[in-house]
Amino acid sequence: MQVIFHSGAHSTSEDRLMKCLLVNQDAFGQTGTVVPGPGRYRDLIKSSCKALEAEDAVPSEDARDILLDAILDEEDADRVILSVPNFFSSKNYLLNEGALYPQAAKRMAQLKQLFSYDQVELFMAIRNPATLLPSVLRKAPPQRIQQALEETDLLSLRWSDTISDIRALSADLPITVWCYEDSPLIWAQIIRDMGGLEHGQKINGGFDLLSTIMSKEGMKRFRGYLHQNPTLTEMQKRRVIAAFLDKFALDDALEEELDLPGWTVELVSAMTDAYDEDIYTIQRIPGVTVIAP
Repeated sequence: MQVIFHSGAHSTSEDRLMKCLLVNQDAFGQTGTVVPGPGRYRDLIKSSCKALEAEDAVPSEDARDILLDAILDEEDADRVILSVPNFFSSKNYLLNEGALYPQAAKRMAQLKQLFSYDQVELFMAIRNPATLLPSVLRKAPPQRIQQALEETDLLSLRWSDTISDIRALSADLPITVWCYEDSPLIWAQIIRDMGGLEHGQKINGGFDLLSTIMSKEGMKRFRGYLHQNPTLTEMQKRRVIAAFLDKFALDDALEEELDLPGWTVELVSAMTDAYDEDIYTIQRIPGVTVIAP
């Protein structure tokens, strides 16, 4: 069975993604894909992996079957989509030991142990650390924020390090990555790829994220344009989206509050440049697919 595992990251519209997957269950079901409600499995998977942290611990012979019985609830599936945004860490410890999700590699290796008879694939969004950290840490205790920032060289933060660590422990794990900043343009493709649907297949909610950053008038005109031009390819649709956003984007929705200690314009600019360069590094990691506009 294919186990499609979505790990977040935090503050990358992960809850909206889960909702969109759930509303497309009928389309997914035609290809043998099941999207269980997250309440069935999130705590179960985390507790199962925690049990593997003891030295030399291995899953019991029936652990996988017990998990799937609980997750699928007697449904038949060739492919199951699971989403656990807190799997790599809680929000407050996303930045730890001077790195982004330093426990990610170990967690994924444990998950592969649990589903050792299945084809596990990882899907994850990444986000510019310059905007991610203020979004995630702003509600953390002040001492936790201070500790995280003091032990981190912010200009050396690299998602490619996290992904390379995962690949090092799980060399045969296919990984699909996308940038949160690109999500409104590629949302439908993310949903299709996770569900194993054909390119261009109709889905529900393909423009859900776009509607949060574009005015109602813009969305009305955009949908009208698509109705008048039903043969547009996905790439053409993305160019149309970009053009409509240029004119109808909601300024308030695009503004971000960057209020962590020391977050200067110069630091944000330097971190953003490093993030842009890091994306090219990620694209060259073997076994990694990057969904891009």
